[in-house]
Formats: sequence, structure tokens, C-alpha cells
Amino acid sequence: MKAITTSPRQITLYYSSKSVRAKQTMVYAIAEGLPVSSIDITKTPLTGTQIANLAYRLGLEIKDLVNQDHPNYEEKFEHADLSDRDWMKMIQHNPDIMKQPIALRGDIAILVETPTDIIKI
Repeated sequence: MKAITTSPRQITLYYSSKSVRAKQTMVYAIAEGLPVSSIDITKTPLTGTQIANLAYRLGLEIKDLVNQDHPNYEEKFEHADLSDRDWMKMIQHNPDIMKQPIALRGDIAILVETPTDIIKI
């Protein structure tokens, strides 16, 4: 399975191309001249290992990566207490429900709440 590698010289942004906040974050990062490599999770599926690694780097449990307020989550799933493996599969098959964008740079990881958060990394 693919692991996540990062560099202190470049920001890796995991995002959904369907997300307005993610698009704004990309535009802001480019305007600020930040070196950004982007991974669209709707086009490049994440492995279970990558999902677990993102959660670990953010200091979250895997279930906390799921946006349970997202319309797709509310439409397709009931609130439940699932195993880590089940949460990973849910994200893999429904990437839109993952909280994002997530920015990584070296050993630092942040969940971007507003586009300007990208400068914190």
C-alpha cells in the first residue's frame, strides 16, 4: 500500500475538486507563491494506509475524518459506531465525505478550515 511522503520544501494538499473551500485554498496558495502539490481525492483514490496516516498526522481518529454533516453522508449513511476499517472503506468509496482540504508539509499537517490557513503550514 502507498504511504504518504512529504517534504519540508513543498506543501501537499489533499482536496476534492468539488469543494469550493479547496479551490479557494489552491488559488490562495498559488497567489502567495507557496510550493503546492495537489492530490484530488475524487480522482486519485486514497488507500487505507494513506487515510490512516492522514488521521494520525492530524491527531484524529479515522472516524473523525468523516464529515457527518455532509449531504452525501446524511443521504447514504446512518450515524453508527464502526471499526476503523469500515470508516476507511466508507471514505475510499465516498471521498466527498472526507473532511478536507488537508495540507502536509514535512512533519506538519493541518485540516484547512479557511483558505488562509494554508499559510500556517
